[in-house]
Amino acid sequence: MTRFQPSQRGRDAESAERLSTPYAAEDLRHLVARYGSPLMIIDCDVIRSQYRRLAAALPGVALHYALKPLPELAVVRALKDIGSRFDLASSGEVELVRKAGVPAEHCIHTHPIKSDGDIRDALRFGIRTFVVDNVDEIGKFVRYRKKVELLLRVAFRASDTVCDLSKKFGCEAGAVPGLLEVAKRLGLTVAGLSFHVGSQTATPAMHVEAIRACGALISAARDAGQGPLSVLDIGGGFPADYRDPVMSIETFCAPIREALAVLPSGVRVIAEPGRFIAAPSGTCITSVVGRAQRAGRWWFYLDDGIYGSFGGQLFDHASYPLAALRESTEWVDAVLAGPTCDSIDVIDETLRLPLLEAGDLIVGRSMGAYNSATATDFNFIRRARVLAVNVSADAELAPTTTGQ
Repeated sequence: MTRFQPSQRGRDAESAERLSTPYAAEDLRHLVARYGSPLMIIDCDVIRSQYRRLAAALPGVALHYALKPLPELAVVRALKDIGSRFDLASSGEVELVRKAGVPAEHCIHTHPIKSDGDIRDALRFGIRTFVVDNVDEIGKFVRYRKKVELLLRVAFRASDTVCDLSKKFGCEAGAVPGLLEVAKRLGLTVAGLSFHVGSQTATPAMHVEAIRACGALISAARDAGQGPLSVLDIGGGFPADYRDPVMSIETFCAPIREALAVLPSGVRVIAEPGRFIAAPSGTCITSVVGRAQRAGRWWFYLDDGIYGSFGGQLFDHASYPLAALRESTEWVDAVLAGPTCDSIDVIDETLRLPLLEAGDLIVGRSMGAYNSATATDFNFIRRARVLAVNVSADAELAPTTTGQ
């Protein structure tokens, strides 16, 4: 008999025993019957598989899972148990890894712009490595200079990335020598450099360019006596499959490995993967609550939408594989709309679907990244409950996820 037991991370939470992936339709219907709709299922077996696949593609690179796309306690514990380290960017994320039992020495704090409260919370936990990208941020660490080491973030803008993170963070490469000199004058240790070329990057070209540029900056800094600079953080951005397939991670990482092989001696390399690990783990189940014919098309209204589990379509520019759990010989031009009163709350206007009825289920896949993490309670409509499955790698497991 399947056992489901509640737990807590801040919202209500459940965790389920083992399920096979991909899930059978009867499994999904069973979960909805038991827990209601909408549901976001997070598969920890997939989390572990994605981590191991990336680790094999980047041997020798220490992977620090970036919590922001999927900050779930079950996910943190599953990754901790297989040796992952963690990339944090807020006091809330510090508290989450503390709750999961992650050692502080396995964490770095990579938000380039921080309040003093953020810094103090991280220091109290035991984090010692922080990222900065300008003079003001360097100055915030003077009072803590005996407790910290810094990574200086450099901006490299990739034209083929979906989310351009170097637009918002990172210094120009030409500013690196001057910032290193400021840190040295203030008695601060700069352990190395970091970059993030952007999220959902189509090709590894900018990763390779950034690695080569950072290698040259490290060599120049060593020659100038500005410190050993023994760490390079290559960020994340590794792509995940959505409706359109992307380059395999093995192919994507091959030129990155070649570039890393010629870095100056003694450089330790770390990375901050998030999406690649999280995205394939998420399956959303949402129910049809009503329908109407408008301008020759059927509109099917769901109990989840853009303000809930499909927010990544706006925030993350992603397009998710969708399917109806209904066998039918009658197919129609269809629109899927969310439950709120806002006209922007439309998931897809270009689908061919069976003629659905109230109570039918729609399944969205590859929805683990930037969806439950960004969901809201707009219109006071309940967000999807998050349900972790396959929490243990070996057997039935204690519950560890979030929901409402």
